[in-house]
Amino acid sequence: MTNNIKKTVISCLFLAAAASASAQIKLNTKAIGALQKGAKAVTISDEDAAKLAKESIDWMDAHNPVASANDPYTIRLNKIFGKHKNEDGLTLNYKVYKVVDINAFACADGSIRVFSALMDKMTDEELLAIIGHEIGHVKNHDTRDAMRSAYKRAAINDAASSQSGVISALSDTQLGVLANSMLESKFSRKQETQADDYGYEFLKKHKYNVMAMSTAFKKLQSLSSGEKQSKMQKMMSSHPDSGDRAAAVEQKAKKDGLTK
Repeated sequence: MTNNIKKTVISCLFLAAAASASAQIKLNTKAIGALQKGAKAVTISDEDAAKLAKESIDWMDAHNPVASANDPYTIRLNKIFGKHKNEDGLTLNYKVYKVVDINAFACADGSIRVFSALMDKMTDEELLAIIGHEIGHVKNHDTRDAMRSAYKRAAINDAASSQSGVISALSDTQLGVLANSMLESKFSRKQETQADDYGYEFLKKHKYNVMAMSTAFKKLQSLSSGEKQSKMQKMMSSHPDSGDRAAAVEQKAKKDGLTK
């Protein structure tokens, strides 16, 4: 069932590609103006980032339609990705959001959320390429840096002690604001390219078809064309060109003798 959701946020850390419908992931924007008055100076460690990410993702899970354990989307994702819950020293958890965004994202605590509309567009190995890219953002500490940026942008005055730098508990409204800021974080092109490299090596390591990453990029490029092109170009401005990313994958695969 399509869900009518209040705010449009399409900031996938891998994709930033929109669906044609308007119903989107739900975020709490209540009282954002009141909260955005300037955050206290605070150093956010890896542990702090993971804690904040866990609280934010718990809020999002509670406020969005999560596929149940016996839902076909969950069953498919378990089959595709279940054996990779402990990957490269990381403990990962994953769920499916049943929303129309073509999207996926990762958080500093190892949470990965895949949207059902994305699963409708991608093959199993293309999904693994996307998830591998997201794991790269976690492994490379990009998600930690994104949380630091999100925390600063959310400007949650009372969330940290200016003297101790300790992150304290957030209210429901503050968590909604933080979740919004987290999803709106953008990685640099260098970070995106490094995550692409990680995703490629993830596929190669586990003997999946590395060319699935190229075909996934080409699908994203196709989704960026047509009547929504100008909007898509704006959203993809922080990402390397999808066609160039596909070509880079193909060049690596050719060098590795893995084109097929």
